[in-house]
Amino acid sequence: MGGDYAPGAIVQGALWAQTEFGVNLTLVGDEELIGNELKRAGKTGEGVHIHHCSQMVRMDESPLKALRKKKDSSIMAAFDLVKKGKAQAVVSAGNSGATISAAILILGKIKGVERPALAGIFPGAKGSVVLIDVGANVDTRARQLFDFGIMGDIFARVLLGIGNPKVGLLNIGQEGSKGNEKVRIAHDLFQRGPFDFVGNVEGRDIFSGDVQVIVCDGFVGNVALKLSEGMAETIGVMLEREMSGQLTSKIGFWLCRKAFRKFKRHLDYAEYGGAPVLGIKGVAIVCHGSSTPKAIKNAIGTARDFVNNHAQERLEEGIAAI
Repeated sequence: MGGDYAPGAIVQGALWAQTEFGVNLTLVGDEELIGNELKRAGKTGEGVHIHHCSQMVRMDESPLKALRKKKDSSIMAAFDLVKKGKAQAVVSAGNSGATISAAILILGKIKGVERPALAGIFPGAKGSVVLIDVGANVDTRARQLFDFGIMGDIFARVLLGIGNPKVGLLNIGQEGSKGNEKVRIAHDLFQRGPFDFVGNVEGRDIFSGDVQVIVCDGFVGNVALKLSEGMAETIGVMLEREMSGQLTSKIGFWLCRKAFRKFKRHLDYAEYGGAPVLGIKGVAIVCHGSSTPKAIKNAIGTARDFVNNHAQERLEEGIAAI
């Protein structure tokens, strides 16, 4: 029920995911509205179930207040299905604060983790880059940033298949003395961390791919995420405008159209679907509020990979060992 284009885009993306990934779906929310979308798509029966809820958390509501008042909200019901073993993962494009809060309330946190974090995947010039946190925690302590570094390192190994990811701390300069007090303390902690810490990195390093895991608080990370999305859209518009001008430009675009499509796909947030919530005892993927069916489909694919690779269990094992 969450998202700017819900429930239509959510149902459509979920059905695409079922076709492509062969997953079983439980669509949580208003049975009548969801049923109408399924009929419109010509889908009934096997592999698709509706779990009716009478309430939902709106995007503009305070997460904790809404969850306390709305016991039959779709996001609470979704995580309850996971707790009862009736589902293996939750994918939501709704209120991200409510999604993370419901995950903590119902599933709980991994032992040793003070705060869960959202791991965003960015397209780097030399491969994918994990930016953590991208919005779960606006205010953090140095120790919590250290936890994010541990979780990001394990996530990059398990989900992205990177053998020994380089870990950096996002700052305004490369020197350890730069930044606010929190980041300077975190820098000292990171130097003693159980991962390959390469020091401070700057904003321009996010897309280079030289560092595979970049750590920051959720305020900075969310700004970086939204900035990258806006940049991708602007580049696309500017390219189309330039290529639709002179005849030579049109010919050049026609000759390079495959390369341009591939470039656009690399920058499209929908290719990555959503951001996993790391640090909870379960699997949850938080999607962009304006997610398209394609983004929802890919988010479900990420959830499937998370489950199949036992990523959450390996996160627990890794944190316990440290």
